[in-house]
Amino acid sequence: MDLKSGYPFWAIRNGLMHAFPRLQQDLDCEIAVIGGGISGALIADELAAHGHEVAVLEQRDIAWGSTAASTALLQYEIDTHLIELSQRFGERNAALAYRACAAAVERLGEVAAELRDVDFRRQRSLYYASRSSHLPLLREEAALRVRHGLALRWLEADELAADYGLRAPGAMLSECAAAVDPYRMTSRLLARLRRRGGQVYDRTCVEHLQAKSRGVELRTADGMRVRAGHVVVAAGYAGQRWIDQPLARNRSSYAFVTDPLHEDELQALRATMVWESARPYLYLRSTGDGRLVVGGCDDAIDLPARRDRRVQSRANRLVRQVQQRFERLRLQPAFAWAGTFAETADGLPWFGAHAQYGPRVLFAMAYGGNGITYSMIGAGLLRARIERRAHPLARLFSFERSPR
Repeated sequence: MDLKSGYPFWAIRNGLMHAFPRLQQDLDCEIAVIGGGISGALIADELAAHGHEVAVLEQRDIAWGSTAASTALLQYEIDTHLIELSQRFGERNAALAYRACAAAVERLGEVAAELRDVDFRRQRSLYYASRSSHLPLLREEAALRVRHGLALRWLEADELAADYGLRAPGAMLSECAAAVDPYRMTSRLLARLRRRGGQVYDRTCVEHLQAKSRGVELRTADGMRVRAGHVVVAAGYAGQRWIDQPLARNRSSYAFVTDPLHEDELQALRATMVWESARPYLYLRSTGDGRLVVGGCDDAIDLPARRDRRVQSRANRLVRQVQQRFERLRLQPAFAWAGTFAETADGLPWFGAHAQYGPRVLFAMAYGGNGITYSMIGAGLLRARIERRAHPLARLFSFERSPR
């Protein structure tokens, strides 16, 4: 799959950080992870840190798929409101998912601190009502979150204007959020994995997967065989090719990054990511060197050539949308790009075994706007599954979940 268009900032900024070999001989390992993006890297790191022998197989260069196009907002907030999740799966399950995302943001901070130099920064999250008609729902949502221990405060329109220069009727302000350079974090995680004895192979495309009673056999496009006790398919949106059941719909999202802005222009936006209640939503966040990353304008285009042609016009539309909300900002895109992402019907990810393959093939499908946060949860969930331990989210994030 061609997963991105234009010039994703992270790849331009960092270049090819680490060179990994192509798999050129047969391989036996305990766990093979298919996918060398941020999801595969977090999962492989978690497994290796707890004593498992791991080999990562990536068909492109490491982190060069959707990870390079990610805007990497790390949030506890799920695209589906806590109210709606409660209606679908019960309030207890919905709150469990939200609190797990909050814990995952904290855990990502710990991992980033170990790696260092991945542009991880704590942020606030400002979620504003796009229209006055959205206020009652957002106020109800805020009250439910507070009831379940998710700290936030409500800001009225005058406070938003004074503190952020934002024109909006009201907003929730949460302290639990962060931002990271996903390309850099992935490369550093997998380089560390190799130093610790793990194996990482890029430009190694897995074409065939066969699950057996005592293990899984993979075959690459170059004819190499990989025999593993378990396989984790963490191939991002391309992972859907392995399952016959339709699981999510692919969409395209557009983004641009500015040149570094002066602190007088960024003001509170330096430490606060912003997004809105409209769907698809506009969002923006800063980088460590003072740029603004702006994203949104999602559409159903999943054809690379058509997506390519829309990058610049969508960037221009995003500029206009920001200026309608932040009159003082005058933004000029330095680089613009688009990337493929997937949405599930309920906004939740898929982690675990699928009936099509049995218990030794596990899937990591961290779909949605907070995919990196989901991947951090999935790393622990899949490790628990391999180690035959229970996990509180195993059912809710499984392929067997169903609304109540």
